[in-house]
Amino acid sequence: MTIGIIIGIVVLVAIIGIVLYNGLVRSRNQVDNAWSQVDVQLKRRLDLIPNLVETVKGYATHEQKTFDAVIQARSAAMSAAPTPGSQATADNMVSGALRQLFALSEAYPDLKANQNFLALQEELSATEGRVAYARQFYNDSVLGYHNKLDTFPTLIVAKFGSFSRREFFEAEDGARVAPQVKF
Repeated sequence: MTIGIIIGIVVLVAIIGIVLYNGLVRSRNQVDNAWSQVDVQLKRRLDLIPNLVETVKGYATHEQKTFDAVIQARSAAMSAAPTPGSQATADNMVSGALRQLFALSEAYPDLKANQNFLALQEELSATEGRVAYARQFYNDSVLGYHNKLDTFPTLIVAKFGSFSRREFFEAEDGARVAPQVKF
């Protein structure tokens, strides 16, 4: 009888361990999937930038410094390491450069009325919304994963299963500062 109880306890502990391990794997996979979605949306935004720059160049040919900043930020973002920290830094550079580019449109009424520019601006705006959503979903996934890593009894399984923490996608301190545009 006592052997049966011991076997039952061992089987119960094994089942609980398997369930907890599988939960950690699912959470880790969700974080990886969420990061892939962020990456897709960031690449989508980077793909729109050359068309936007070319459209604006037709109206504001003497604003080369702004164009160079946008192109340089895009190049840096395309070559950034595929980690949340590196991508966040590159993303902040791109956002700042795009704000300067869109600020230029205020000085050129013909550009503001251009259908290509308006379509690109709308597409970029929609993409920015997708990027924001993907970032939020990624950070929520990382939070859920970290909660599992840090709470009992999952933390025991996490230590034996070599599950590691993931980096949040965070904006830099200067990312919320409006750009200075001078004409």
